[in-house]
Amino acid sequence: MTKPHLLAALLLLAATIGCKGQPPAQNDAALNHRIEVLIRSQYRLPSEVNVQLKERSASTFNGYQTLPIVLTYGKKSQELTFLLSNDGKTLARLDKYDLDNAAIFNIDVKNRPIRGNPNAPVTVITFDDLECPYCTRMHKQLFPDTMARYGDKVRFIYKDYPLAEIHPWAVHAAVDANCLAEQNPESFWKYVDFVHEHPEQFTDQEHKVEFSFSALDRVARQMGTLAKLDEPALNACLTKQDESKVRKSMAEGEALNLEGAPAVFVNGQLINGAVPMDQVWTVIDSALTAAGVQPPPKPAVPANAPADGSGK
Repeated sequence: MTKPHLLAALLLLAATIGCKGQPPAQNDAALNHRIEVLIRSQYRLPSEVNVQLKERSASTFNGYQTLPIVLTYGKKSQELTFLLSNDGKTLARLDKYDLDNAAIFNIDVKNRPIRGNPNAPVTVITFDDLECPYCTRMHKQLFPDTMARYGDKVRFIYKDYPLAEIHPWAVHAAVDANCLAEQNPESFWKYVDFVHEHPEQFTDQEHKVEFSFSALDRVARQMGTLAKLDEPALNACLTKQDESKVRKSMAEGEALNLEGAPAVFVNGQLINGAVPMDQVWTVIDSALTAAGVQPPPKPAVPANAPADGSGK
């Protein structure tokens, strides 16, 4: 988000009278993190905006407490007043947000392949486009470095979000990946890895989609052979090219108001685009802390590393 857009968002938020709070007295890390994630999602606040929840106090609304929240961007700060129900399940400020049933906390991952510990305290859900170069960049950040850093503390799940208008073979690639997933989740991940690592193999000089489709199917069949899958069933799935599951996932992404791909949700908190790895790790560390899990120590910075972390 650019500075003008951020300032516009802050001005919009400032429409309600705020109130001064006292030093925090109640430390409910998990609930506070859930509230912060929801606020960031609803108002599209980038990671550069600091969100501080202050002490709750009695309100004039029966069943609710007053919860001041301070948003800080650089030297600019704005205190907003929210209402939090006594049971910790509802947050209100003109609009009411359901902390249990908000879409960002209920992304459909049923029967999706999981990479990592299925019972991990943090879930990273990526809406991915297999033809998108920015998705490839994010994929290479997540695997192997991020997965190796967090071990069994994080599980990774991919959702289909091909941008069909600009990526002509992305939907086909997603269908092929799902065909493999039906029989073997590990084959799904190997296929996703391969396509992201070798995108040049799926486009010829004339950019013919027939070439791309054939290449994608060939790699999927090779993955099936290596995994000893039911080849007739796999071939039937690849030939049928049923897009219904992919289209359903795309519709879910649109309902979440995604602006493009990649879009990564870390226990509900949205990361837009292929941001630097340290920003991804900061969000994961925050989610782990909220879950009562100690994040791994930050890696040492090489003595000759540039100050801006650009690697140049």
